[in-house]
Amino acid sequence: MTATLTRADVVAAASSKRRRRVPGWIAVVPLLVFVAVAFGVPAIAMLNGAFTVKDQTTGATSYSTVNLTDSLQGAYLTALVGSVKLSALAGALGTLLGLPLAQVVVTSRFRALREAVLTASGVLANFGGVPLAFAFVATLGNAGVLTTHLGLKDKGWDLYSFWGLVLVYLYFLIPLMVLTITPALEGLRTQWREAAQNNGATGVQYWRHVALPVLLPSLLGGFVLLFGSAFAAYATAAAMVGSSVPLVTLQIADAISGNVLVGQENVALALSLDMVLVAGLVMAVYLPLQRRSARWLDA
Repeated sequence: MTATLTRADVVAAASSKRRRRVPGWIAVVPLLVFVAVAFGVPAIAMLNGAFTVKDQTTGATSYSTVNLTDSLQGAYLTALVGSVKLSALAGALGTLLGLPLAQVVVTSRFRALREAVLTASGVLANFGGVPLAFAFVATLGNAGVLTTHLGLKDKGWDLYSFWGLVLVYLYFLIPLMVLTITPALEGLRTQWREAAQNNGATGVQYWRHVALPVLLPSLLGGFVLLFGSAFAAYATAAAMVGSSVPLVTLQIADAISGNVLVGQENVALALSLDMVLVAGLVMAVYLPLQRRSARWLDA
């Protein structure tokens, strides 16, 4: 009996030793496989298509930068610049308007108000596409309820324009900014405000010299997130303004579907690559500042 128990103990110890030898990175393999399939394969396909040129006569394919060159000329360049302008303006306004709203939520003594605003922000930040376009068309369109009752059309208001699209985008960008900047506002130390007041600083001076410099990387991070959301938006603009406002996402859709020219699918992939490069440039500015802000807020 003793010998049997001893052998069992030896087997259990050997099995436990083998389990300990299993490297920990194996648990990450499913995530790596998912990332490779969901992001890696489309990225490789986009790069391959962006540099592939097909002869419309013979059907032969070759690698060239013609698609990238075409994507930075004419109507394609106008659409890319238009998307950058729209996204930058909507992102900046969303950042400026979302910050004070988030500050009110953080400093509010009413827990119900805080929870209601954050819950509503979570819902509105994900409300977009055709339903959002329809809501604004029914409200502020040429025959919308408010447009008719307030006589906005006679005053020059046009929802189906660049500024109309900015207004529609702010509907989901401001709540997104509230959700993004609220944790950073909660990270501001009460001792910093008290130290500033003890040294004779006013509220404006505290925000100018203490709070805003610390929050600046987080604000830039929120702006980058808002910029990316507006830059990649498609369904809302397509349903509301169509081709009246030049946007790169609409140009990509037209190139893929052949609404303007047939056989421009690879130009659409080149436009997608341009979008990735623009987003990469914005992120290159944001990441170093975010690390600097994290050192202050985690101190």
